Amino acid sequence: MNTSRKSAELLILMMTIGSAISFGIWMNLLNNFAIEKVSFTGAEIGILQSLREIPGFLAFTIIFVLAFIREQKMAYIALILLGSGTMLTGLMPTNMALYFSTIIMSIGFHYFETISSSLTLQWIDKDKSAEFLGKVIASRSASSVVAFALVWILYEQFRLDYLWIYIAGGGTCVIVAIFCWKYFSDMPEKVYQTKKIVLRKRYWLYYALQFMSGARRQIFVVFAGFLMVEKFNFTVTEISLLFLANALINIPLAPKIGRLISRIGERRALIIEYVGLAAIFIGYAITDSAFVAVFLYIFDHLFFSLAIALKTYFQKIADPADIASNAGLTFTINHIAAVFIPVIFGMIWMYDYSVVFYAGSAMAIASLFMAINIPHKPSPDNEVLIGKFN
Repeated sequence: MNTSRKSAELLILMMTIGSAISFGIWMNLLNNFAIEKVSFTGAEIGILQSLREIPGFLAFTIIFVLAFIREQKMAYIALILLGSGTMLTGLMPTNMALYFSTIIMSIGFHYFETISSSLTLQWIDKDKSAEFLGKVIASRSASSVVAFALVWILYEQFRLDYLWIYIAGGGTCVIVAIFCWKYFSDMPEKVYQTKKIVLRKRYWLYYALQFMSGARRQIFVVFAGFLMVEKFNFTVTEISLLFLANALINIPLAPKIGRLISRIGERRALIIEYVGLAAIFIGYAITDSAFVAVFLYIFDHLFFSLAIALKTYFQKIADPADIASNAGLTFTINHIAAVFIPVIFGMIWMYDYSVVFYAGSAMAIASLFMAINIPHKPSPDNEVLIGKFN
């Protein structure tokens, strides 16, 4: 492994760690903070999650920013915004203050995720990317363990208020960003990236799968955790332990999932993911057992690791110059449904929560049929089995 690649991998992993600690603490505390301090119901949590996803929907705008700032430096700025938004969260426990801090945090989070994805696909070779993305997930999970441990220690043992825990998480992210900015030199750009929005017809299946992925993920991110608190009365400690279990499982398994994808290919990996998610969402809808719900939640999180295959599928079919432009564009596509699903499904939740999860299962089945259209060996001239564009 050459020095440049080692430095690139280390930088991506360090930035991932800072992001994961900040976002992990924000997400870990969110449902309990929103219910206990701000008196949120399903409707308000739906509004907040929709606001959180608006920056993701606008992620395509990153390409305009990159006309003036290098991707690497913009990643540092995004991390600082993410950490600052997290620190602001606990300052004023009111609806509007929580909405505002969430937007700041979300701008940083979504811009960082967009750039991190782009830089990974640019800097890491195609034959190594799936395994490295597994390492990224493992690093994120290990960082989440640190975040959940901080929540447990600071909240349960030292009885600190939510505010100080949010400051600890966000402050860590800001410190990591400043450290990376100061100590890592600029990485060379292998291929000049297109500095305009590029929407290519031959990427249509990738765009469609990204849209469905964003819609499904909202069911998990917004409502699976809320189910644990509202229906099964999970405390902050129990939610922390659940997140901790997820993270600990992902540390050894995520790199193996990356290697599995390299071995069996993107088509088979995505088919396995979508079949599993369809069954898991039905399980959420029908279970009355907290133990079963925990089991489903852990497997739900594990199956989402297979989404690495979607990134490596794009890397294999894309023009290398399109990667930065499409990183922002596909984040926007991924978040189209995220803007309206939390609000609409939050209303449905108040009528019958099981409908929300049946809808998630239907989305997974639709994605399954799309994944069957992926070739066994995707390439720039072999993007789909049916529906090719020149």
